[in-house]
Amino acid sequence: MPISSLPLSRRALLATAAATALPARRARAEKATLKIGVLTDLSGPYKDVAGPGAVEAARLAVEDSGLKARGIDVEVLTGDHQNKADVGAGLARQWFDRDGVDVILEGTNSGVALAVASIAKEKNKVLLNSGAASSDLTGAQCNANTIHWVYDTYMLARSTGGAMVAKGGDSWFFIVADYAFGHALQRDTAAFVQQAGGKVLDSVRYPFPSTTDFSSFLVQAQSSGAKVLGLANTGTDVINAIKQAHEFGINMRLAALLIFISDVHSLGLEVAQGLALTSAFYWDLNPGTRRFSDKFIKRQPGRRPTMVQAGVYSSGLNYLRVAADIGVAQARADGAGVVARLKATPTDDDCFGHGSIRADGRKLHPSYLFEVKKPSESRGPWDYYKLLATTPADQAFRPLTAGFCPLVKA
Repeated sequence: MPISSLPLSRRALLATAAATALPARRARAEKATLKIGVLTDLSGPYKDVAGPGAVEAARLAVEDSGLKARGIDVEVLTGDHQNKADVGAGLARQWFDRDGVDVILEGTNSGVALAVASIAKEKNKVLLNSGAASSDLTGAQCNANTIHWVYDTYMLARSTGGAMVAKGGDSWFFIVADYAFGHALQRDTAAFVQQAGGKVLDSVRYPFPSTTDFSSFLVQAQSSGAKVLGLANTGTDVINAIKQAHEFGINMRLAALLIFISDVHSLGLEVAQGLALTSAFYWDLNPGTRRFSDKFIKRQPGRRPTMVQAGVYSSGLNYLRVAADIGVAQARADGAGVVARLKATPTDDDCFGHGSIRADGRKLHPSYLFEVKKPSESRGPWDYYKLLATTPADQAFRPLTAGFCPLVKA
């Protein structure tokens, strides 16, 4: 009997199986997937500020984006930049070139963020920075593939520096972390102090991140005769500096130019009370911030989110919405195109409410001047801040034309 006349031959079975398997394999291969890399400090001085909490914030953003219901998978990769620009840059290249990462979130360290921003531009991928503070990211070193999401040195300097001078703190001494962030924070704060009629008497830079003993710097500050000690550092460094100033009885007003609620928690209200600080986010500020914070604390038991961790959630959520609307294939192919769409799309989330993104990549929202409560004023764990003043979104950050970003046309 001819093969073609067999009721169901081996050849037909193989052909049918192949024809059936091909669409299934193609469907799996064509599954829409976006990849997020959370590049953060998992082991160093900014671990509590960002670290594992930033990773969980990114995962919350993925869950809240609703992309899974739309048939889009999102993978989250994590990496520790160790506060070294070369390490961060190496991870970014590996993620973009080998692992297919589409967007990097967080950053923490300004040196790392500036290096990664350059690579994102080179590879036409996306950097959404939440942790690094240098205002240079939206200034001379801005690019079309980077957005600076939460705060920057200009915002911090404008709010805290100006407030201290207005309260009589008209002479300053700075202790500065010796890298891009510390330099930018000192520069921007000094400019506001001088504009307000104050003077900068002196400053000292210390090796970062290898310094834990600030005693000699504190003695220099006290000897300068300055009224205000400006701490241009953050993370465990600012915690150590404030603790040691308290122990040594330093008779100066302390201006913690970038301090987070995790730092205040570590210090305790007995030591931190009365500190003036600027933040773009506080967990107990409004119903939206409380909603996010209540979800976050379930993932990070016993901890409330910092503004960096809130920024990771906010930037990730808004990115995923826009990438899905553009289409996954197009979003993966053109990072600058995603950033352009983000700039054209109003932002909205529980952490920062309604906002927008300028041409220079600066995310806009209000900033808040807080004072740390006395122990007697606190109702319990993490109830640490009282609001002193709010700076509207259109005034909180450096004017668009003042940063000399090449994306901004005069």
